[in-house]
Amino acid sequence: MSHLLSRRDCASGPGAPAQKRNLGASIRLGGLTVSPPVVLAPMAGVTNAAFRRLCREQGAGLYVCEMITSRGLVEGDRVTLSMLAFDPTEEVRSVQLYGVDPVYVGKAVEILCGDHGVGHVDLNFGCPVPKVTRKGGGAALPWKHRLLGEILESAVRAARPYDVPVTMKTRKGIDDDHLTYLEAGRIAEDAGCAAIALHARTAAQHYSGDADWPAIAALVDHVDIPVLGNGDIWEAADALRMLEQTGCAGVVVGRGCLGRPWLFRDLAAAFAGEPRTALPALGEVAAVMRRHCELLAELMGEERGCKEFRKHIAWYLKGFQAGGEIRHRLGLVSSLRDLDDWLCQLDPAKPYPIAELGTPRGRQGSPRVVALPDGWLADRDTVAVDAAAESAISGG
Repeated sequence: MSHLLSRRDCASGPGAPAQKRNLGASIRLGGLTVSPPVVLAPMAGVTNAAFRRLCREQGAGLYVCEMITSRGLVEGDRVTLSMLAFDPTEEVRSVQLYGVDPVYVGKAVEILCGDHGVGHVDLNFGCPVPKVTRKGGGAALPWKHRLLGEILESAVRAARPYDVPVTMKTRKGIDDDHLTYLEAGRIAEDAGCAAIALHARTAAQHYSGDADWPAIAALVDHVDIPVLGNGDIWEAADALRMLEQTGCAGVVVGRGCLGRPWLFRDLAAAFAGEPRTALPALGEVAAVMRRHCELLAELMGEERGCKEFRKHIAWYLKGFQAGGEIRHRLGLVSSLRDLDDWLCQLDPAKPYPIAELGTPRGRQGSPRVVALPDGWLADRDTVAVDAAAESAISGG
């Protein structure tokens, strides 16, 4: 199978035998049941406790905290610890952890499980950011297969006494000539990971182009643990099509929910076999915006919460004819009263912009050569990486 095919070329999921197809309404991660089989991807500055609650209010699933670094957690870094904020309604505390040292990763997992009541740990090896890959971290690290195995084994070993499942997220590889996802899947399985999530792009692609859904099907064929598919889930129908075409056990949703937390409502309905819900008019969108900002204010104080909310304005209003002045003023709000004053000037009857459906949201960029340490590709057996590769930049 060529892994350069786009998902449009994968009419019925080549490589995904019928017995491995999974169109069920839940997924098991160790002792944890996720229903529907939908996971919110961690996004820096977005998936804080307020946003996670907003999404959970729309529909069930697994909602992962912003990524934290193992070294920062073990060393008690103030910023890292501040990110471990959970809403009282979070029944399962899920955290994405990143690290390049097996010892630090193991210690961090023990802290998460023992001191913070975390019930699911995801390890991120998908970040394509140059300042991370240049040091051998992120999406570059799986090339060092021995190190990857040691990190995963350390995490699983530390989580085992707490009966906490450990999962892994990765990309296809560094570029099309240096693919690692199949080997990484086997390594994750052998280490005892409960599942592996694949963002079906290479690090070289960043977030550009189409996700390679046939690669997800290939990984499903290659391992016996559940595979979660990630990439180009813009609508609920995309999630169902991904499961049907690839045989994956569930989906990971990232950029598709930016300014559209009701995507999780649509996903819950789709997995339950219920009729497609109506698209929200601008008045309904304004109500969700108000709720989002309110939750941020509860989390971090009104002024700071309102400032944090400003980045979401463009995502919520994408495609709507809302007027330049209103958009500008909303981008400057510093209180809930200011927000209310300008939200009430939106026309609540304006229909949802149909042209925005199924289109990419958030960052996209363009393909680029991946920055790597000197001689990185020549040796796959190195078991040490520059500690500076552990940067608190999420993504994948």
